[in-house]
Amino acid sequence: MSRPFSPRNFSPPASFTRVNGKIRAREVRVIDDDQKNLGVMPLGEAISMARARGVDLVEIAANATPPVCRLVDFGKFRYEQAKQEKEARKHQHANKVKEIQLSPNIDPHDFGVKLQHAIDFLCEDMKVKVTLRFRGREMAHKEFGFQQVEKLVKCLTLFGHPDAPAKLIGKGINIMLSPLPRAKRARNPRASETGAVPPSTEAGQAPAPTEPPPSDAEGNGQQFGNNGLSDPEPR
Repeated sequence: MSRPFSPRNFSPPASFTRVNGKIRAREVRVIDDDQKNLGVMPLGEAISMARARGVDLVEIAANATPPVCRLVDFGKFRYEQAKQEKEARKHQHANKVKEIQLSPNIDPHDFGVKLQHAIDFLCEDMKVKVTLRFRGREMAHKEFGFQQVEKLVKCLTLFGHPDAPAKLIGKGINIMLSPLPRAKRARNPRASETGAVPPSTEAGQAPAPTEPPPSDAEGNGQQFGNNGLSDPEPR
């Protein structure tokens, strides 16, 4: 006979922490707030010790044998846990890498779109890998590819910095950009769309332009001519 509803799962979430009387083990290994091991003792004795010190008995390693508990104020313990999780998320987010693809004869509008995407990624504490690929006869004019990459890096100076100079690898140019610290980084220009003040630096410099001057990109296009190659689609 089938049940009309699936049985409920009463297993505690991964972040659930047992405190004081909610601890189920008969014996626990106790450490104090200074990480000093006080040995294995019955649960009742450990709870009495915690009450005598004016703190809580917090289970920190439920899968150990016997479980490990700590004598600490539960509010302080939760604050430390939240701080550690925040730092872990911060480092995990910083390890993400987003890629921006350029071409030597990229259209000015496409360049502006790529630039804004790079600003968004850097303002979210992500690294940005800039890749420019040469096609066919474009390899004969590699200097125009370096000009495009340098122009993008210059427009991003308020948001990130290159880890190393741009390098020619195979048939492309690669460079990695890392975000500046929040205190030194300009605000995302997209914030102005919601009524916020446009970004500016402490030195009073103007924010990075969202579109480059059309002369450079158009000039590069004239150098290569119409070779039948299409630029990569903008993000």
